[in-house]
Amino acid sequence: MIKLQPIDRIGTISKKEFITAYKHPEIPVVMEQLTHTWPAYQKWHLDYFCDIAGDNIVPVYDGGERAKGRQHQNAVAQTMRFRDFIAALKLGENRLRIFFYNILTAAPKLIEDFAYPDIGLKFFTKLPVMFFGGKGAKVQMHFDIDLADILLCHFGGRKRVYLFAPAQTKYLYHVPFSFSALFDIDVEQPDYERFPALHQLEGYVIELVHGDALYIPPGYWHYIVYEEISFSLSLRAFPRHPKALMKMFYNIVFIRNVEGLMRKLAGQLWNDRNELNAFKKTHRNLAIELERSGKF
Repeated sequence: MIKLQPIDRIGTISKKEFITAYKHPEIPVVMEQLTHTWPAYQKWHLDYFCDIAGDNIVPVYDGGERAKGRQHQNAVAQTMRFRDFIAALKLGENRLRIFFYNILTAAPKLIEDFAYPDIGLKFFTKLPVMFFGGKGAKVQMHFDIDLADILLCHFGGRKRVYLFAPAQTKYLYHVPFSFSALFDIDVEQPDYERFPALHQLEGYVIELVHGDALYIPPGYWHYIVYEEISFSLSLRAFPRHPKALMKMFYNIVFIRNVEGLMRKLAGQLWNDRNELNAFKKTHRNLAIELERSGKF
């Protein structure tokens, strides 16, 4: 199996301790009590969200299908009323998810229910976003385009999160001009015959429960499995160091736009090219690693 270690779980932590032990060395951690004083800890359940935003029309995404042809990688599958989406989850829907739902504009009343913690991260307060998924839903292996420090505050049922540091990218079949690994990468049931580089992969795993707050360092890859219907609030702190800030703008302004343009112009030929190059580059990296270790 892929080499995984558990993520530290702590109750509370001071700003100084957090910065020294986790922020500066870029190590993930779960803070179990950080949200316990928020109104959200008691109030945030599916029925409450339906009361607050049930009639909102929300975009939903199909996590069970790879993007094909000229379709954008994060194309909206359909729109529907929020309460209808929740009803579908309760009936077993696990392909459709709500992704990057900005509650500041969509459901501003919810902002009264949480606070930005003073742990040494300069949060961007104009972008509190939420993610919703049903039991059995899976989120493709990816890293976030903005290279932010992320505090993922989890509510509802259990959700399992796998994290991999940026140094592991060479084993992850990173698709060029995207922020994802190949669609068929499954961390829980890895196909080592198709993806032999996964043998070298090392990372972290954690099961989140209601009220947990997971710190995800910048650029970390994540693969997520919803064990039960659940949702999370993402608080983000954008890069401050000039080099990281330039990389963020490069991702947003150049990489994302080139990807979108080439999908429109070349369609599936562009997708096939990039997937093939993901295999070639990763297997080239693997050969180099094995040769260095004397296993080649």
